[in-house]
Amino acid sequence: MLTFSLLVAGSFSLGALAAPLVDPLAINALRFLIAGLLLGVAVLATGGFQRAHYRAPWRFLVLGALFAAYFALMFQGLKTARPVQAAAIFTLTPVMAAGFGWLLMHQITTLRIAAGLLIGAAGALWVIFEAELSRLLAFEIGRGEAIYFIGVLCHSIYTPLVPRLNRGEPALPFSFAVLVTAFVLLTIVGMPAILDTDWLALPPIVWITLIYVAVFASAMTFVLLQYAALRLPSSKVMAYTYLVPTWVIGWELAMRHGGPPALVLVGVALTIGALLLLLKDESPQAVPRKS
Repeated sequence: MLTFSLLVAGSFSLGALAAPLVDPLAINALRFLIAGLLLGVAVLATGGFQRAHYRAPWRFLVLGALFAAYFALMFQGLKTARPVQAAAIFTLTPVMAAGFGWLLMHQITTLRIAAGLLIGAAGALWVIFEAELSRLLAFEIGRGEAIYFIGVLCHSIYTPLVPRLNRGEPALPFSFAVLVTAFVLLTIVGMPAILDTDWLALPPIVWITLIYVAVFASAMTFVLLQYAALRLPSSKVMAYTYLVPTWVIGWELAMRHGGPPALVLVGVALTIGALLLLLKDESPQAVPRKS
């Protein structure tokens, strides 16, 4: 999940550059096609396709629809939302995932985890509203941020649904099925945009972003998230998203786009504190027997 957060962060900085230049449905359909091909090769290399892994295909339709919606809405939102603010919205995922985890999986959140989620959410709101209390009280949020929030809601439902709908399938074939389903759905919905796009005339930054999001921010993160979601509670899986704004600031500085105002960093610090609180080991300590 640490690697997941680093790779996801890059999609915000690059996505903000490419989003205004290409339709979100078109670029994400091609992205899932590339990611699906990569995972298909990986499945073939690790045992091949087995019919038992693809029982009850309605499960992949549900998960694929949620994931396709998340990425399409992300690119639509990044047309106007700034990368750091969008990344802060992404950090609202843990508190929402914990709520859906309780509804879908009856996962109980401890008092410490609940406190961590609230601290992280407070830090995220501080960043989203750029440390301006008046904007926070008026809940003045941009159109791009509002669009992306709907996508994050889809992502939050997806996380606890993975262990709920998984029937013992390994991560690779399961992820492949979800990616292919997402590709088919995006292609059907976005066919007019795909046909209207002059692919050869797109600037290099679009192709750079496409390769990055397909290979690193889709194929790799998809498997990483799948692996973690099957082994950790939803709230802890998504706790690492609190690092994303920090990574995005690093990406923005590396790309010479400048950093956020100093007061905004207070919110970033809160999200890091929430991460540390959420990841504290809760396993019971062994009590030595008396001789």
